[in-house]
Amino acid sequence: MNEISYVVVFPTVFSKNKISQLITNIKKILRIKNQQFNSVKRDNDVILVDANDPVFASSAINLLFGIEKIAIARQIKNDFQEIVSEITSIGGNLLLKGDRYLVKVEGTSKGFLSKDVEIAATSNIIEKKSNLGAYPGTEKDHDRLVYTYLTKKNAYICIFLDKGNGGIPYQAQNIKTICAVYDELSAISCYETIKQGYDTKVIICYRQKAELMNLVKMLNLIIPRLVQDKIELEFFHVKIKSSGIRNYLMYVNLITEMMLLQEYDRISLALSPLVFSSDFIDNSLTRVFAKKKIPIIPLAGVDATMFSDARDIGLERNIKKLEKLVASTLQEIPAFSKKQVELYLKTSKKVSVQVGPNNIHNILDLLE
Repeated sequence: MNEISYVVVFPTVFSKNKISQLITNIKKILRIKNQQFNSVKRDNDVILVDANDPVFASSAINLLFGIEKIAIARQIKNDFQEIVSEITSIGGNLLLKGDRYLVKVEGTSKGFLSKDVEIAATSNIIEKKSNLGAYPGTEKDHDRLVYTYLTKKNAYICIFLDKGNGGIPYQAQNIKTICAVYDELSAISCYETIKQGYDTKVIICYRQKAELMNLVKMLNLIIPRLVQDKIELEFFHVKIKSSGIRNYLMYVNLITEMMLLQEYDRISLALSPLVFSSDFIDNSLTRVFAKKKIPIIPLAGVDATMFSDARDIGLERNIKKLEKLVASTLQEIPAFSKKQVELYLKTSKKVSVQVGPNNIHNILDLLE
Protein backbone atom coordinates (compact mmCIF):
# COMPACT_ATOMS: atom_id res chain seq x y z
CA MET A 1 0.00 0.00 0.00
CA ASN A 2 1.14 3.53 -0.78
CA GLU A 3 1.49 5.14 2.66
CA ILE A 4 1.58 8.72 1.35
CA SER A 5 -1.39 10.82 2.44
CA TYR A 6 -2.69 13.26 -0.16
CA VAL A 7 -4.92 16.29 0.11
CA VAL A 8 -7.90 15.62 -2.16
CA VAL A 9 -9.91 18.68 -3.23
CA PHE A 10 -13.47 18.22 -4.52
CA PRO A 11 -14.57 21.19 -6.68
CA THR A 12 -18.16 22.41 -6.46
CA VAL A 13 -20.46 21.59 -9.36
CA PHE A 14 -20.07 25.25 -10.47
CA SER A 15 -16.26 24.93 -10.49
CA LYS A 16 -15.88 21.82 -12.62
CA ASN A 17 -15.34 23.93 -15.74
CA LYS A 18 -12.97 26.23 -13.83
CA ILE A 19 -10.58 23.65 -12.37
CA SER A 20 -7.48 25.26 -13.90
CA GLN A 21 -8.21 28.49 -11.94
CA LEU A 22 -8.79 26.48 -8.76
CA ILE A 23 -5.43 24.71 -9.24
CA THR A 24 -3.76 28.11 -9.70
CA ASN A 25 -5.37 29.37 -6.48
CA ILE A 26 -4.33 26.24 -4.56
CA LYS A 27 -0.69 26.75 -5.55
CA LYS A 28 -0.90 30.43 -4.59
CA ILE A 29 -2.43 29.84 -1.15
CA LEU A 30 0.11 27.11 -0.33
CA ARG A 31 2.98 29.48 -1.20
CA ILE A 32 1.40 32.33 0.79
CA LYS A 33 1.03 30.02 3.81
CA ASN A 34 4.61 28.69 3.37
CA GLN A 35 3.38 25.13 2.82
CA GLN A 36 5.78 22.96 0.83
CA PHE A 37 4.27 20.75 -1.89
CA ASN A 38 5.55 18.47 -4.62
CA SER A 39 2.65 18.63 -7.04
CA VAL A 40 -0.91 19.82 -7.60
CA LYS A 41 -2.61 17.85 -10.35
CA ARG A 42 -5.99 16.69 -11.55
CA ASP A 43 -7.33 13.15 -11.26
CA ASN A 44 -10.62 13.19 -13.19
CA ASP A 45 -13.03 15.40 -11.21
CA VAL A 46 -10.81 15.89 -8.14
CA ILE A 47 -7.56 17.75 -7.51
CA LEU A 48 -4.73 15.84 -5.87
CA VAL A 49 -2.20 17.75 -3.76
CA ASP A 50 1.04 16.07 -2.68
CA ALA A 51 2.03 18.29 0.27
CA ASN A 52 4.77 17.87 2.87
CA ASP A 53 2.27 18.48 5.67
CA PRO A 54 -1.23 17.45 4.54
CA VAL A 55 -2.92 18.72 7.73
CA PHE A 56 -1.66 22.31 7.44
CA ALA A 57 -1.97 22.25 3.65
CA SER A 58 -5.63 21.20 3.80
CA SER A 59 -6.32 23.96 6.34
CA ALA A 60 -4.77 26.56 4.01
CA ILE A 61 -6.55 25.26 0.90
CA ASN A 62 -9.90 25.29 2.68
CA LEU A 63 -9.77 29.11 2.82
CA LEU A 64 -10.49 29.07 -0.91
CA PHE A 65 -13.80 29.23 -2.73
CA GLY A 66 -14.85 26.74 -5.37
CA ILE A 67 -14.47 23.74 -3.04
CA GLU A 68 -17.32 21.43 -2.05
CA LYS A 69 -15.26 19.33 0.35
CA ILE A 70 -11.63 18.58 1.11
CA ALA A 71 -10.04 15.38 2.40
CA ILE A 72 -6.81 13.87 3.57
CA ALA A 73 -6.74 10.44 1.99
CA ARG A 74 -4.68 7.42 1.04
CA GLN A 75 -4.44 6.57 -2.64
CA ILE A 76 -4.78 2.97 -3.89
CA LYS A 77 -5.72 1.33 -7.19
CA ASN A 78 -9.35 1.21 -8.22
CA ASP A 79 -9.66 -2.52 -7.49
CA PHE A 80 -12.60 -4.06 -5.61
CA GLN A 81 -10.69 -6.33 -3.21
CA GLU A 82 -8.01 -3.73 -2.45
CA ILE A 83 -10.61 -1.01 -1.82
CA VAL A 84 -12.62 -3.21 0.57
CA SER A 85 -9.45 -4.20 2.42
CA GLU A 86 -8.23 -0.62 2.84
CA ILE A 87 -11.63 0.73 3.89
CA THR A 88 -11.77 -2.03 6.52
CA SER A 89 -8.27 -1.20 7.77
CA ILE A 90 -8.27 2.61 7.61
CA GLY A 91 -11.97 3.12 8.35
CA GLY A 92 -11.88 0.63 11.21
CA ASN A 93 -8.96 2.45 12.81
CA LEU A 94 -10.95 5.72 12.80
CA LEU A 95 -13.76 4.27 14.90
CA LEU A 96 -14.24 4.91 18.60
CA LYS A 97 -16.14 2.77 21.08
CA GLY A 98 -19.88 2.76 20.40
CA ASP A 99 -19.60 4.73 17.12
CA ARG A 100 -22.38 4.48 14.56
CA TYR A 101 -20.54 4.53 11.25
CA LEU A 102 -21.53 4.90 7.62
CA VAL A 103 -19.40 3.53 4.78
CA LYS A 104 -19.95 5.75 1.75
CA VAL A 105 -18.37 5.14 -1.68
CA GLU A 106 -18.82 7.54 -4.60
CA GLY A 107 -17.22 8.19 -7.96
CA THR A 108 -16.40 5.95 -10.92
CA SER A 109 -16.69 2.22 -10.18
CA LYS A 110 -14.85 -0.23 -12.42
CA GLY A 111 -16.53 -3.60 -13.00
CA PHE A 112 -18.48 -3.39 -9.72
CA LEU A 113 -21.10 -1.26 -8.01
CA SER A 114 -20.20 1.28 -5.31
CA LYS A 115 -22.99 -0.28 -3.20
CA ASP A 116 -21.21 -3.64 -3.31
CA VAL A 117 -18.08 -2.05 -1.82
CA GLU A 118 -20.13 -0.37 0.91
CA ILE A 119 -21.83 -3.65 1.88
CA ALA A 120 -18.60 -5.70 1.82
CA ALA A 121 -16.58 -3.12 3.80
CA THR A 122 -19.39 -2.62 6.35
CA SER A 123 -19.59 -6.39 6.87
CA ASN A 124 -15.80 -6.64 7.36
CA ILE A 125 -15.73 -3.78 9.87
CA ILE A 126 -18.55 -5.41 11.87
CA GLU A 127 -16.52 -8.61 12.05
CA LYS A 128 -13.14 -7.06 12.83
CA LYS A 129 -14.26 -4.29 15.21
CA SER A 130 -16.96 -6.11 17.19
CA ASN A 131 -14.96 -5.52 20.39
CA LEU A 132 -15.53 -1.75 20.06
CA GLY A 133 -19.29 -2.03 20.07
CA ALA A 134 -19.33 0.06 16.89
CA TYR A 135 -22.25 -0.62 14.56
CA PRO A 136 -23.56 0.61 11.19
CA GLY A 137 -25.61 3.79 11.11
CA THR A 138 -27.80 5.27 8.41
CA GLU A 139 -27.41 8.16 5.96
CA LYS A 140 -29.23 10.46 8.39
CA ASP A 141 -28.04 8.98 11.67
CA HIS A 142 -24.32 8.24 12.06
CA ASP A 143 -21.41 9.45 14.20
CA ARG A 144 -18.61 8.83 11.73
CA LEU A 145 -18.46 8.82 7.94
CA VAL A 146 -15.98 6.39 6.36
CA TYR A 147 -15.74 8.00 2.93
CA THR A 148 -14.09 6.76 -0.27
CA TYR A 149 -13.97 8.40 -3.67
CA LEU A 150 -13.20 6.53 -6.89
CA THR A 151 -11.63 7.89 -10.06
CA LYS A 152 -10.99 5.85 -13.21
CA LYS A 153 -7.61 4.60 -11.99
CA ASN A 154 -7.50 5.27 -8.26
CA ALA A 155 -9.46 5.13 -5.04
CA TYR A 156 -9.05 7.62 -2.20
CA ILE A 157 -9.77 6.31 1.28
CA CYS A 158 -10.40 9.36 3.45
CA ILE A 159 -8.74 9.72 6.86
CA PHE A 160 -10.21 13.20 7.31
CA LEU A 161 -13.05 14.96 5.50
CA ASP A 162 -14.18 18.57 5.83
CA LYS A 163 -16.80 20.79 4.19
CA GLY A 164 -15.60 23.47 1.76
CA ASN A 165 -16.81 27.07 1.33
CA GLY A 166 -18.71 26.50 -1.93
CA GLY A 167 -18.87 29.16 -4.65
CA ILE A 168 -16.43 29.34 -7.55
CA PRO A 169 -12.66 30.04 -7.57
CA TYR A 170 -11.53 33.60 -6.88
CA GLN A 171 -10.88 35.54 -10.12
CA ALA A 172 -12.73 32.89 -12.16
CA GLN A 173 -14.93 35.70 -13.49
CA ASN A 174 -11.84 37.69 -14.55
CA ILE A 175 -13.82 40.87 -13.82
CA LYS A 176 -12.68 43.61 -11.46
CA THR A 177 -15.20 44.98 -8.99
CA ILE A 178 -15.19 47.16 -5.88
CA CYS A 179 -16.96 46.51 -2.59
CA ALA A 180 -17.07 48.34 0.73
CA VAL A 181 -16.94 46.94 4.26
CA TYR A 182 -18.61 49.17 6.81
CA ASP A 183 -20.71 46.82 9.00
CA GLU A 184 -21.71 43.15 9.41
CA LEU A 185 -24.06 43.08 6.41
CA SER A 186 -21.50 44.66 4.09
CA ALA A 187 -18.83 42.21 5.32
CA ILE A 188 -21.05 39.28 4.33
CA SER A 189 -21.79 40.96 0.99
CA CYS A 190 -18.05 41.38 0.35
CA TYR A 191 -17.52 37.72 1.28
CA GLU A 192 -20.24 36.73 -1.21
CA THR A 193 -18.70 38.93 -3.92
CA ILE A 194 -15.41 37.07 -3.59
CA LYS A 195 -17.29 33.75 -3.40
CA GLN A 196 -18.87 34.52 -6.78
CA GLY A 197 -15.44 34.70 -8.38
CA TYR A 198 -14.97 38.46 -8.85
CA ASP A 199 -11.53 40.09 -8.71
CA THR A 200 -12.38 42.28 -5.73
CA LYS A 201 -11.01 45.60 -4.49
CA VAL A 202 -12.01 46.19 -0.85
CA ILE A 203 -12.46 49.62 0.71
CA ILE A 204 -13.35 50.20 4.36
CA CYS A 205 -15.54 53.02 5.65
CA TYR A 206 -16.02 53.99 9.29
CA ARG A 207 -17.90 56.73 11.14
CA GLN A 208 -15.82 56.89 14.29
CA LYS A 209 -12.51 55.42 15.39
CA ALA A 210 -14.28 53.18 17.92
CA GLU A 211 -15.64 51.16 14.95
CA LEU A 212 -12.23 50.47 13.46
CA MET A 213 -11.25 47.52 15.65
CA ASN A 214 -14.46 45.61 14.85
CA LEU A 215 -14.22 46.41 11.13
CA VAL A 216 -10.58 45.33 10.93
CA LYS A 217 -11.43 42.07 12.72
CA MET A 218 -14.11 41.35 10.11
CA LEU A 219 -11.72 42.36 7.35
CA ASN A 220 -9.12 39.95 8.71
CA LEU A 221 -11.56 37.09 8.10
CA ILE A 222 -12.13 38.16 4.50
CA ILE A 223 -8.73 39.10 3.07
CA PRO A 224 -7.19 35.58 3.15
CA ARG A 225 -9.84 34.63 0.55
CA LEU A 226 -8.28 37.11 -1.91
CA VAL A 227 -5.35 34.72 -2.51
CA GLN A 228 -2.70 37.45 -2.37
CA ASP A 229 0.36 37.70 -0.14
CA LYS A 230 0.18 41.51 -0.14
CA ILE A 231 -3.08 43.47 -0.21
CA GLU A 232 -3.71 47.19 -0.55
CA LEU A 233 -6.66 48.45 1.49
CA GLU A 234 -8.19 51.91 1.47
CA PHE A 235 -9.90 53.46 4.50
CA PHE A 236 -12.34 56.39 4.49
CA HIS A 237 -13.66 58.33 7.47
CA VAL A 238 -17.31 59.15 6.78
CA LYS A 239 -18.36 61.51 9.57
CA ILE A 240 -22.02 60.69 10.04
CA LYS A 241 -23.81 60.00 13.31
CA SER A 242 -23.90 56.28 14.08
CA SER A 243 -27.41 56.29 15.58
CA GLY A 244 -30.75 56.25 13.79
CA ILE A 245 -32.07 54.53 10.68
CA ARG A 246 -32.01 57.72 8.60
CA ASN A 247 -28.32 58.26 9.36
CA TYR A 248 -27.58 54.64 8.45
CA LEU A 249 -29.30 54.97 5.08
CA MET A 250 -27.45 58.23 4.45
CA TYR A 251 -24.21 56.37 5.27
CA VAL A 252 -25.00 53.57 2.78
CA ASN A 253 -25.93 56.12 0.09
CA LEU A 254 -22.70 58.08 0.55
CA ILE A 255 -20.58 54.92 0.39
CA THR A 256 -22.30 53.89 -2.86
CA GLU A 257 -21.51 57.31 -4.33
CA MET A 258 -17.89 57.07 -3.18
CA MET A 259 -17.52 53.69 -4.92
CA LEU A 260 -19.06 55.13 -8.09
CA LEU A 261 -16.26 57.69 -8.25
CA GLN A 262 -13.59 54.94 -8.22
CA GLU A 263 -12.20 53.52 -11.46
CA TYR A 264 -14.20 50.29 -11.45
CA ASP A 265 -16.92 49.34 -13.92
CA ARG A 266 -18.69 46.99 -11.53
CA ILE A 267 -19.97 48.07 -8.13
CA SER A 268 -20.87 45.51 -5.47
CA LEU A 269 -23.75 46.79 -3.33
CA ALA A 270 -24.46 45.39 0.14
CA LEU A 271 -28.21 45.52 -0.39
CA SER A 272 -30.75 42.79 0.29
CA PRO A 273 -34.47 42.96 -0.58
CA LEU A 274 -35.06 41.33 2.82
CA VAL A 275 -33.52 44.33 4.60
CA PHE A 276 -33.88 47.42 2.39
CA SER A 277 -37.03 48.75 0.73
CA SER A 278 -37.43 48.20 -3.01
CA ASP A 279 -37.46 51.99 -3.47
CA PHE A 280 -34.05 52.33 -1.79
CA ILE A 281 -32.57 49.49 -3.87
CA ASP A 282 -34.08 50.86 -7.10
CA ASN A 283 -32.64 54.29 -6.32
CA SER A 284 -29.15 52.80 -5.78
CA LEU A 285 -29.33 50.78 -9.01
CA THR A 286 -30.50 53.82 -10.99
CA ARG A 287 -27.51 55.83 -9.74
CA VAL A 288 -25.10 53.05 -10.74
CA PHE A 289 -26.59 52.78 -14.24
CA ALA A 290 -26.57 56.57 -14.59
CA LYS A 291 -22.76 56.43 -14.21
CA LYS A 292 -22.68 53.78 -16.99
CA LYS A 293 -21.50 51.16 -14.53
CA ILE A 294 -22.86 47.71 -13.66
CA PRO A 295 -24.23 46.88 -10.19
CA ILE A 296 -23.65 43.54 -8.47
CA ILE A 297 -25.97 42.56 -5.60
CA PRO A 298 -24.44 39.43 -4.01
CA LEU A 299 -27.12 39.27 -1.31
CA ALA A 300 -30.04 39.17 -3.78
CA GLY A 301 -31.80 35.85 -3.17
CA VAL A 302 -29.80 35.16 0.01
CA ASP A 303 -32.12 34.57 2.97
CA ALA A 304 -31.27 33.03 6.36
CA THR A 305 -28.07 31.65 4.78
CA MET A 306 -26.52 35.07 5.46
CA PHE A 307 -26.37 33.99 9.12
CA SER A 308 -24.54 30.78 8.23
CA ASP A 309 -22.15 32.85 6.08
CA ALA A 310 -21.58 35.09 9.10
CA ARG A 311 -20.62 32.01 11.11
CA ASP A 312 -18.42 30.70 8.26
CA ILE A 313 -16.27 33.84 8.41
CA GLY A 314 -16.15 33.87 12.19
CA LEU A 315 -18.78 36.54 12.85
CA GLU A 316 -20.66 34.53 15.51
CA ARG A 317 -20.37 37.38 17.99
CA ASN A 318 -21.90 39.76 15.47
CA ILE A 319 -25.03 37.72 14.77
CA LYS A 320 -27.13 39.78 17.20
CA LYS A 321 -26.15 43.03 15.44
CA LEU A 322 -27.01 41.45 12.11
CA GLU A 323 -30.38 40.23 13.39
CA LYS A 324 -31.15 43.71 14.70
CA LEU A 325 -30.32 45.26 11.31
CA VAL A 326 -32.42 42.69 9.45
CA ALA A 327 -35.36 43.36 11.80
CA SER A 328 -35.21 47.12 11.10
CA THR A 329 -37.58 48.82 8.68
CA LEU A 330 -35.27 50.65 6.28
CA GLN A 331 -37.50 52.80 4.09
CA GLU A 332 -36.12 56.32 3.54
CA ILE A 333 -33.95 57.59 0.69
CA PRO A 334 -32.02 60.45 2.32
CA ALA A 335 -30.42 63.04 0.06
CA PHE A 336 -26.72 63.93 0.18
CA SER A 337 -24.54 66.57 -1.41
CA LYS A 338 -21.66 66.27 -3.85
CA LYS A 339 -19.62 68.37 -1.41
CA GLN A 340 -20.04 65.70 1.32
CA VAL A 341 -18.80 62.96 -0.99
CA GLU A 342 -15.74 64.98 -2.06
CA LEU A 343 -14.94 65.76 1.57
CA TYR A 344 -15.04 62.10 2.64
CA LEU A 345 -12.98 60.95 -0.35
CA LYS A 346 -10.20 63.26 0.87
CA THR A 347 -9.97 61.23 4.12
CA SER A 348 -8.51 58.30 2.15
CA LYS A 349 -5.72 56.33 3.85
CA LYS A 350 -4.09 53.52 1.90
CA VAL A 351 -2.60 50.61 3.78
CA SER A 352 -0.49 47.86 2.23
CA VAL A 353 -0.53 44.74 4.39
CA GLN A 354 1.41 41.48 4.16
CA VAL A 355 -1.18 38.78 4.83
CA GLY A 356 -0.28 36.89 8.00
CA PRO A 357 -1.18 36.18 11.64
CA ASN A 358 -0.72 39.81 12.76
CA ASN A 359 -2.99 41.48 10.21
CA ILE A 360 -5.21 43.22 12.77
CA HIS A 361 -2.38 44.89 14.70
CA ASN A 362 -0.45 45.69 11.53
CA ILE A 363 -3.43 47.41 9.89
CA LEU A 364 -4.29 49.42 13.00
CA ASP A 365 -0.63 50.44 13.48
CA LEU A 366 -0.37 51.58 9.87
CA LEU A 367 -3.56 53.64 10.20
CA GLU A 368 -2.10 55.44 13.19
